[in-house]
Amino acid sequence: MSTIADVAREAGVSKATASRALTGSAQVSAATRQRVLDVAMRLGYVPSTSAVSLATGRTRNVGVILPHVNRWFFAEVLEGIQSALLDRGFDLTLYDATPGSAGRERVFTDFLARKRFDGLIAVGLEPAVSELQALLSLGRPVVSVIGTEESTSLVTLDDGHAAALATSHLVDLGHRRIAFLGGTSASHWPHVESARYEGYERVMRESGLGEYVTRTPAELSMPAGYEAAVDLLSDSSQRPTAVVGACDEVAIGAVIAARRLGILVPSDLSVVGIDDHVNAEMFALTTLRQIPREQGETAVDLLMRHLDDPALKPVTVAIRPRLVVRNSTAAPSGSTPAAVRDFSRA
Repeated sequence: MSTIADVAREAGVSKATASRALTGSAQVSAATRQRVLDVAMRLGYVPSTSAVSLATGRTRNVGVILPHVNRWFFAEVLEGIQSALLDRGFDLTLYDATPGSAGRERVFTDFLARKRFDGLIAVGLEPAVSELQALLSLGRPVVSVIGTEESTSLVTLDDGHAAALATSHLVDLGHRRIAFLGGTSASHWPHVESARYEGYERVMRESGLGEYVTRTPAELSMPAGYEAAVDLLSDSSQRPTAVVGACDEVAIGAVIAARRLGILVPSDLSVVGIDDHVNAEMFALTTLRQIPREQGETAVDLLMRHLDDPALKPVTVAIRPRLVVRNSTAAPSGSTPAAVRDFSRA
């Protein structure tokens, strides 16, 4: 296998210069760095992680903490993180912090304390105060995806804005009896759920529909959305003409429940979700689109900025979603839709 000495000799530089070029040191000119990189690629030279760490004080590894690995949103964010890190030559260590598990406690008390990373990306943790303090005490930059942490940089969806757009879409179609479906007191993501409900409630009250504000609790999953929607839709005398799902999985559960009850979507019931889940198009679901993969890539960009500038203050990137109208929404029977709003300015 080729060595750093082989690379230096072929590139016409010292071993120290070759090493600095390969580790991205600012002390090497762009032309020299490129020449060294070209030689290293031609010779098939790969610097060892331990050697790079000794030379730079960096591990070139990023820790990623997830509460769920097998859920759509988190898997998509992880793909974006992994792709962006690979482009930069960084490794990734994944920490599974399932809420309420013994493994989560070990992540914060044991594994993170070993500091085998240059920085951390925490996805959808909504950490307890003690957990957040544990993250910040590590002396490594932390970027959060979803949350309210003012002490870390943050990439997040503007959840209130998303729910407000979803509700406004239904109001503009002429709906009055609009229900909000989703959210529980035992939620692992209380900020997300409360912000979305508040966005719905605000538009309802501003539209003079405060008397119709209602919320049916449900965990953020398709089965939970189905069960809650069956209860909500079974009483024809109290049945809403439209539903805002706290997320697409809940909304898709509502669509399935409506079909099982013989309620036609959208002629009898309009349904809007939030996320643009991978299954949203299959169910022709109108939704507010966010792109989790891009959130993962943005989180890596922020983390790299913190690594390059340790004095950088926390940065918040709030993503505003776009309304995607499909076939799950329509004007209620016998009504005339209001003038459609310009959602690009909402």
